[in-house]
Amino acid sequence: MKFTKHTLCAALLSALVGCGGSSDSEPTPTTPTTPPAATGFDYNAANLIANVTNQVIVSGYQSLNDKAVALHNATQALLTNRDAASLLAAQTAWKEARVFWEQGESHIFGPVDALSIDPHLDTWPLNTSDLKAILAEKSSFTAEEILTWNDDVQGFHTMEFLLFGDGVADNEKAISEMTETEMEYLVACAEVFTIHTQSLFNAWSVSADGSSAIAYKDALTSPGNTYYASSLAVVEELVQGLIGIVDEVGNGKIAEPFGTSVETADTSLVESQYSWNSLTDFTNNIIGVKNVYLGTLQSNNDSPGLKALIEVGNSELAARVESEINTAITAIESIAGENNLPFRQAIKDEAARARIQAAIDALSTLQTSLESEVVPLLSKWNN
Repeated sequence: MKFTKHTLCAALLSALVGCGGSSDSEPTPTTPTTPPAATGFDYNAANLIANVTNQVIVSGYQSLNDKAVALHNATQALLTNRDAASLLAAQTAWKEARVFWEQGESHIFGPVDALSIDPHLDTWPLNTSDLKAILAEKSSFTAEEILTWNDDVQGFHTMEFLLFGDGVADNEKAISEMTETEMEYLVACAEVFTIHTQSLFNAWSVSADGSSAIAYKDALTSPGNTYYASSLAVVEELVQGLIGIVDEVGNGKIAEPFGTSVETADTSLVESQYSWNSLTDFTNNIIGVKNVYLGTLQSNNDSPGLKALIEVGNSELAARVESEINTAITAIESIAGENNLPFRQAIKDEAARARIQAAIDALSTLQTSLESEVVPLLSKWNN
């Protein structure tokens, strides 16, 4: 049967009457719907962001720049004096600058990436073939020409190689082993290094890109700009910075040279192998995570870090993440063992490899908590 508009309406009306429908009947009362309970949490992150930005990140980059200047001065003193004491002072200055760079890898975003500061300062592996060729062909160097050269013949690891030697048998280069050409190149590299660290500090404290009216620190502390739309965007950036370095240390810096066995361990992949500073680097990477998480830089204070926000949303998680950070730091420090093995030797030692695996596992646990619990928690934050 083909229904027209009128016959369809009539059929529907008849069905309603048959079911007892009446225009005089009272409407069926309905129970008011209770709105679902709120699952979010409130937290004003302004102080947290300001503290981490100024007291951890900017302060850390200022210290890095100060240490870079001290390193440059130490290399100049070495060239002038050419003695063992000056070499030791320059080696110490290199290690002290390294502290603030490695801790700063927990927030390696913004200008350090946009201005290519990271590869300028810390390209690894070092191109030792080109470096040796440069030292064989030239006897004098200027910062201006080195600024135009590839990143793999300048920066931290070039200076490390010149100061400590190849690191195979030891990390104690004698002054008699250092040529005048190496000293000249070292001084020029150290000067270039200060140019980059000053640019990084300026980008955070004066102008984000050298021409912008806004310093990068202001982009974080006053969200709602071209860099960060909201406080949530800033906090997400900070959390992703922590995840990035935990992943890099556990799955890159440690796991890649570690291999799957003593036979597959590869010492050539060990970063900072010339100075035997690798384990200190890794430890400082995770101390950098702790700095951002607690809002501190090399000291304890009551200023907020990321933990303060997480604590409001899930206090158990906040405490557990802090514990996992501390566990990871301790596990990395324990790799050296009673014999104080450098990392390049530890990966070839069966007993030390068990300690290395424990550190990898601790870092994996921390990474999982950050990725699987902290990140989802941010979606519940009413920012």
